[in-house]
Amino acid sequence: MLYHLHELQRSFLAPLMQWADASAKLFSNPVSPLAHTPFSQRIAAGYELMYRLGKDYEKPSFDIHAVDVQGKNVAIHEQTALSKPFCNLIHFKKDLSDKQLAALKQPTVLIVAPLSGHFATLLRDTVRALLSEHDVYITDWVDARMVPASEGPFHLHDYIYYVQDFIRLLGPKVHVVSVCQPTVPVLAAISLMATNKDPKLPRSMTMMGGPIDPRRSPTKVNDLATEKPHSWFENNVIYSVPANYPGFGRKVYPGFLQHAGFIAMNPGRHAESHREFFHHLVRGDNDSAEAHRKFYNEYNAVLDMPAEYYLETIKTVFQEFRLPKGTWEVGGQLVRPQDIKNVALFTIEGELDDISGAGQTQAAHDLCSGIPADMQQDFVAPNCGHYGIFSGRRWREMICPKITEFIKKYN
Repeated sequence: MLYHLHELQRSFLAPLMQWADASAKLFSNPVSPLAHTPFSQRIAAGYELMYRLGKDYEKPSFDIHAVDVQGKNVAIHEQTALSKPFCNLIHFKKDLSDKQLAALKQPTVLIVAPLSGHFATLLRDTVRALLSEHDVYITDWVDARMVPASEGPFHLHDYIYYVQDFIRLLGPKVHVVSVCQPTVPVLAAISLMATNKDPKLPRSMTMMGGPIDPRRSPTKVNDLATEKPHSWFENNVIYSVPANYPGFGRKVYPGFLQHAGFIAMNPGRHAESHREFFHHLVRGDNDSAEAHRKFYNEYNAVLDMPAEYYLETIKTVFQEFRLPKGTWEVGGQLVRPQDIKNVALFTIEGELDDISGAGQTQAAHDLCSGIPADMQQDFVAPNCGHYGIFSGRRWREMICPKITEFIKKYN
């Protein structure tokens, strides 16, 4: 019922938001007489703030059209390398001939994006920074409300099988980079491949800010998952997709609930950000206002997660800690990270990460005891929060170069 009420509210607000958007333009466009009336900038700023607080945010685009490669500007074409019901594998192909690409000898990198509320476009900066020196693919997870119920359920083990399929498609020379939530299923996927002596194991795995062992330095996110019984999540946050979407009837954890959780973690910071946005508009500080728009266009765009996947993640990762305890079985087979012998491991954490606490990602080193010490590397980014480890200046200037160096070492 909550999902249906949300859709009703969205439909009710749509014309009001269109009116607010039109009003903001009437009071700000130089050709409009209203833009030259007293207090017009303040009125326009108020209308735009109203519009952005109430509008519906669609999935953004990656918007990566070109990249610098060895001093030359090279066009980028987005291609779907493999399509599955719940995920598309996107290839950022450089507009170069096969001979030119071969001459570059760029390592193939598979970025496994989170399926935790936001779209894969949240890793746009991650992709753009890696593209100069790597051949980059990324998992682009599909909004569950857009997947027809006839496609069946999507479980946590399906996520693992998807990752294995993508790794096998890209071959044994691929380097896997997982950001936040997927560090757990990625480690499970590679562990199972190692146990089964799969010839297409990746050459390296880089794990960034993920809950490998959430018992270490638990955060508000971890506390939320443990203070409520599993039945509470089943009974309070799972809803059916309404009839106006292709996934009608599918059970999901709605994106709007996840977004509300994101905001609730730092309500004061978001309120201050919107207040500053209003003043940027009044003062005519267009650069700062545009930066705000870009951030919240991404932050406010959320997707629904399949209910079975969400509930199993809560139970397996955050409540029963099956990976660090060594009790996780997938398809009747135990997940054994200690069986990984020849895949280099690099863990990255942010010193100020309030999503995955200190030591949660580093736990992978203890679990992967079969990897030689000289093939393991760890880095804690100083003065860096969760989003800073994969986006922004610290990512581009401090973290990405270390990943590039690590990948070259094992390419």
